[in-house]
Order: sequence, then structure tokens, then C-alpha cells
Amino acid sequence: MSTMSDREKAFESKFALDQELKFKAEARRNKLLGLWAAELLGRADADAYARDVIASDFVEAGDEDVFRKIRADFDAAGVAVSDTDLRSKMLELLAQAVEQIQNS
Repeated sequence: MSTMSDREKAFESKFALDQELKFKAEARRNKLLGLWAAELLGRADADAYARDVIASDFVEAGDEDVFRKIRADFDAAGVAVSDTDLRSKMLELLAQAVEQIQNS
């Protein structure tokens, strides 16, 4: 019985660590995405814009809230980045964020 309890605790711990990594990676990805978008938008306040992008992720579960914010900002400023390119950039920066977290 003790072995099952130990395995269950180990799985719970791994799940918690995985969720923490996912949260940190998505937050870092959003910061990197915000800095990238701020550059394309010509924003001098890149850090403030990146914080806005991070905050936009708390609207709903998933990445669509972040995508919609940046898409709307790009459209309003006339920045020509396709939806496909934006989603690709999000994936690229997520991989970069995971790598940064794992190497820190």
C-alpha cells in the first residue's frame, strides 16, 4: 500500500512541476512576444507593452487572448504580419522560453 501512495505522490509532484514549467514558459513567451511586437509597432515603451501582453493572457485559458491582443494592435497600426506568421512566432518563442528556463 505504501508503494502505491509513494507513486501517487511522485506523479502529483511531477504534475505540479510540469504545470509550473508550463506557466513560467508561457509567461516568458508572452514577454518575448510582447517585446518582439513592440519593436514591430515602433513602441518606445517595449517593457510596458510586454507587461500588457502578459496581462492579456489572464483573460481566458489558452493562447487566443494573447493572439487577439497582438492581432488587434497590429491591425490598428497597419503592421503586416499574417495570422500564420504570428502563430509561428508564438510557437518559436515558446520553445525559446522553455530552453531559457531549463538552462537557468
